[in-house]
Amino acid sequence: MDIRIRLGRNVRALREARGWSQEDYADRAGIHRTYVSDIERGRRNPTVTVVEKLAAPLGVTAGALLN
Repeated sequence: MDIRIRLGRNVRALREARGWSQEDYADRAGIHRTYVSDIERGRRNPTVTVVEKLAAPLGVTAGALLN
């Protein structure tokens, strides 16, 4: 499976488990909502820095989002 798809699925699953909308999550991560949407659909290739921003509000490591 493409790593971008895996990242997107993990982000979406963790975000939904917390009951957050994409907008809530984007605000917590400091990323634009449409960028979060694109990541969840596997349409972006985020940098390591962005993956760290995605992981922080979820309370997981960047590596956990890529597993």
